[in-house]
Amino acid sequence: MTCWQIILIGWLCYAIGYNLALIRKPPRSKKITPPSRGWGNRTSVLIIGATGGTGRQLVEQALEQGHQVTAFVRKPAKLKIDHPKLRVVKGDVLDYTSVEAAMQGQSAVLSALGHKRFFWPTKILSRGTGNILRAMKACRVPRLICESSLGVGNAVGRLGLPATFFFVPLILPFYLWDRVRQETLIGSNIGIDWVLVRPPVLTNRARQGKYRHGFNVGNYIWPRRISRADVADFMLSQLNDDAYVGTAPGVCY
Repeated sequence: MTCWQIILIGWLCYAIGYNLALIRKPPRSKKITPPSRGWGNRTSVLIIGATGGTGRQLVEQALEQGHQVTAFVRKPAKLKIDHPKLRVVKGDVLDYTSVEAAMQGQSAVLSALGHKRFFWPTKILSRGTGNILRAMKACRVPRLICESSLGVGNAVGRLGLPATFFFVPLILPFYLWDRVRQETLIGSNIGIDWVLVRPPVLTNRARQGKYRHGFNVGNYIWPRRISRADVADFMLSQLNDDAYVGTAPGVCY
């Protein structure tokens, strides 16, 4: 057996083992009372991660739909959106005090929290989400729509073979491990109506408004894609749709 064959076998064992470690049972809400909403078709929403790709789309589309938007960002100058119904709040999701201050008076939270610290262990997603959930309970905000990802939990492998055996174990092992912690935190909460939205590979294409969603989207062989604009479209639709409350639907073309 050559050196390259040994390396290949070792890598395959690592990739398979890592993906198996990401598997979890499908998240299900522990809330036993029906979801409740009192805000109608327009509401006050807090958008976490508003300067990211999906977050910016959430801000623009929420304003188009007539919502009152609070954009929670670390660097307000990066947002570059001006609108009478937009309030930009500077803060850090790891700082609970700033999260709670932004949470006051909100009806729902849309989280597109993410980062690019791929190559070392972090808990930005899980710690930040812990602060969001704590502030939601303190301020009695009832609904969280959170962007997650295919490739974790019961959607392991649905990013396609290239991602499953190369991109995920090489580039995203720490990132997706924290994504699992984030999903676990959200799924274990009682008293909050939550939806975990799991997209595949994200693009910057324009919104189409046509995509598939549910619990069997994605593909074990071929990579799937969806634009950030369409992910934002689906996330906003969950403000007034209870079909996926307490679950983790995938969304892709």
